Amino acid sequence: MKVAYFDTIAGISGDMCLGALLSAGADLNTLRAQLSKLSVGGFELDVSHVERNGIAATKVDVVVSETQHHHRHLADITDIIRHSELSQGVQERSIRIFTELAAAEARVHRTTPDHVHFHEVGAVDAIVDIVGTCLGLEQLGVGRVFSSPVKVGRQGFVSAEHGQLPVPSPATVELLRGYPLVLTEINAELTTPTGAALIKGLSDGVLSSERLVTKAIGYGSGSRDLSPTPNLLRVMIGELAGEETSDEVLVIETNIDDMIPEILPHAIGQLLRAGALDVFVVPVAMKKGRTGNLLSVLVDPARKDDVIAALFRETTTIGVRMHTVQRRKLPRTERLVSTSLGEVRVKAIVRDGKEFMQPEFDECRRLAQSSGITLLEVYLRLQRELNRTS
Repeated sequence: MKVAYFDTIAGISGDMCLGALLSAGADLNTLRAQLSKLSVGGFELDVSHVERNGIAATKVDVVVSETQHHHRHLADITDIIRHSELSQGVQERSIRIFTELAAAEARVHRTTPDHVHFHEVGAVDAIVDIVGTCLGLEQLGVGRVFSSPVKVGRQGFVSAEHGQLPVPSPATVELLRGYPLVLTEINAELTTPTGAALIKGLSDGVLSSERLVTKAIGYGSGSRDLSPTPNLLRVMIGELAGEETSDEVLVIETNIDDMIPEILPHAIGQLLRAGALDVFVVPVAMKKGRTGNLLSVLVDPARKDDVIAALFRETTTIGVRMHTVQRRKLPRTERLVSTSLGEVRVKAIVRDGKEFMQPEFDECRRLAQSSGITLLEVYLRLQRELNRTS
């Protein structure tokens, strides 16, 4: 499976992503033709070739007509993307990115995603940047995305709809919560909210570049002169040296013997919402012969404080244990697949160079309830169809 590795030499923005993918081999004419399927007019792609510190790069500007000033909500942007004739994969990726962006803006402004007015980030240029990036990835056959730790500016201000905002902007920081950052001393907005949303919506995490067998390289240029730092985003397209990926996660555990068992499912749900990667419960025999439960939580170390707070809030525990473990994982992605029972969200797993699809349990249960077919029959039918087409 092809992967894209975004090396944030000087941060990341939507236009830099487009430039990097075009530089890596995406076709400009095809990109323009695909973008014309969006029901937003009044824009052109201005593409030029520049040099930054002697490195040849592609500069993309989305030139928007004077009439494009209206604001849009998430539902408006989703509607534009859904009613285009773009591929299902491009639509899903694009909507996921805008959904992450809306959620971050909502947290910053203490509102809900549906009520967020997209100003700078919801303008036509951002729609083009985000959808165009997803189109470029599709053109290049990229199935997974990784990045370096994201570089951000640490000084200065940027002008926005609500006035002067500190760098990095609140939305950018919110989007990259839990993602590795590099705080630079550069007095500029290196990573924009659109760029951060692309990372949040697309990236499977940070990857060491030496694990990548690179086939193509592209450079996208920003507008400002950041000397001595070259204002570039580099993308490397290739394959991972091995199918399996590895990482380190934190295991947080606690023994519980004084809580109503019916509360446990609710607590598990709250832990997952707080950022847990997985939660499981094992019955145990405790001191004085009492029965209890061992509650174990897997979490990215960056989210441990949120998860511990949820443990203390949602359970009766008064203390937790922590230790680091290593994981080895097969590549997996989520996607929507058309079946005889309708569209189903599945987990696509790569093993021995072949892709296998596994229906999500909640999707099987939903289809069983809506169709009147037993859950077992739904599961077996989907397994047959997905195995036949995978």
